[in-house]
This record gives sequence, C-alpha cells and structure tokens, in this order.
Amino acid sequence: MAFKFENLKVWQRAIAFTGQVHELTRDFPQEELYILTSQIKRAADSIALNIAEGSTGATNKQFSNYLGTAIRSGIEVVSCLYVGKERKLITDEQFKTHYEEVAVIIRMTQALRNSIDN
Repeated sequence: MAFKFENLKVWQRAIAFTGQVHELTRDFPQEELYILTSQIKRAADSIALNIAEGSTGATNKQFSNYLGTAIRSGIEVVSCLYVGKERKLITDEQFKTHYEEVAVIIRMTQALRNSIDN
C-alpha cells in the first residue's frame, strides 16, 4: 500500500462502512435522495476521507483536527440513523447494526486521536 492511511485499521473499517451505508440507503424512497440519503452517505464518506486526508503530510496537531472532524461525521451518521428510524426508513435491526458499527469506528478514531495527541 502506497499511502500511510491505507494501513490504518480504522480507515479500512470506515471505507467498508461507506459501502454498508450505501446499501442501507438503496431502499430509501426517491423523495429522500437529496435529503437523508445524500446526508448520511456524505457523513459516512467524510469519516474515511478525513482520516485519509489528515494522515498524509500533516502535523500531529493537524491530523488530530482531521480526526476530530471524522468523529463529528460519525456522530452525524448516528443522528441520520435516528432520523431514518423515525421516518420508518430503517428497521430496528438495521439501526442497531449500523449504530454499533459507527460507534466502533468513532471509538477507534478517538483512540487514534488520543495516541497522536500524547
């Protein structure tokens, strides 16, 4: 692998999560395409993208800032899951599965952030 971020387990997991979110939103109604579908996909993508961008050629302080943005994007995904559940677009099982996965990614990102801040 050519770039540092490609070896990060959290980035690998975040990339896989983008695919999971894509699959989740495939059954959302057309009326949600530019609303919730777009929002949750962009938030999920932002987790992986910020980890990658911050890891390459940045100082630890800059990388920590990017990781903070990735964490906030994960929290945005959580909120989108709640919205999807409230609108009856996401089943309880889908909610639980995706909620648990993004929670793991957030914890991994926070642990990485803590390790470079120390």
